[in-house]
Amino acid sequence: MAKSLPPLTWFRSFEAAARNLSFTAAAEEVGLTQSAVSQQVKALETRLRVPLFTRLPRGLALTDDGRRLLPQVSASLGGLAAAADLVAGDPGEDLLTVATSVSVAQWVIAPHLGAFQALFPAVRLRLLSAIWADDFQTARADVEIRFGSAKQAGEGAVALGSDRLVPLKAPGFEAPLAEAALIEAVGTSAGWQAWQEQVGRVRKPVLFTDTYGMALQLAAQGHGVALVSEMLAGQALETGQLVRASDGAIVGQEAYFLSISSEKATAIAFAEWIAALVE
Repeated sequence: MAKSLPPLTWFRSFEAAARNLSFTAAAEEVGLTQSAVSQQVKALETRLRVPLFTRLPRGLALTDDGRRLLPQVSASLGGLAAAADLVAGDPGEDLLTVATSVSVAQWVIAPHLGAFQALFPAVRLRLLSAIWADDFQTARADVEIRFGSAKQAGEGAVALGSDRLVPLKAPGFEAPLAEAALIEAVGTSAGWQAWQEQVGRVRKPVLFTDTYGMALQLAAQGHGVALVSEMLAGQALETGQLVRASDGAIVGQEAYFLSISSEKATAIAFAEWIAALVE
């Protein structure tokens, strides 16, 4: 039986951190928070059972094992990128490509897609799930919706909707917020700890996931209260799939950012449509 490999995202975080000798710089490159990159590298070290970095007061240093691993990982990632470019087809002038997170695609775009198609029936739309900065660079998308800081989103990107985080639960979930099971979206800079510091006492999270979209799904199925992007929750709140667990909110340190990398009229129309949708 083939030996299972660690997730590709762990190797991507390691490679970026090794080149930059900084978790902070690596996070800006791959489009995640510093804590998420650090956690993924730590997970890779645990899986491989060797330290890959020496943590210094002002940066990182590769261990001998880290130096041995880096060229192999760099070559493998480069090979995957080259292979993807080799088989990627020409999207065509009449196809609108939107690169975004699965969370935005599922919770914002999909519920309103019929309305967009009614307004623009001739548009052929392709939705690409993108997480890493490299994903966006190789997607050749006409419209991009990135999650992160303004610096990570890049020049020309504009904030899309609210940057607030709100607590949401299923309508039948009865436990008060202070006693409820909490769902944490890891890899973001603000979460339930920030809520406790700014709003009020809560228990420690018991469920963890790496996206707001999955946190929303878990909350909708009655597993607890999720603290997630207010922008993502609009349709779920309107339809009653989710309700607010509290009137409070905190400001997130990351948000969703919209950018247009094409001069197509359909790209401009889509960007204007989704910006109006989430306001």
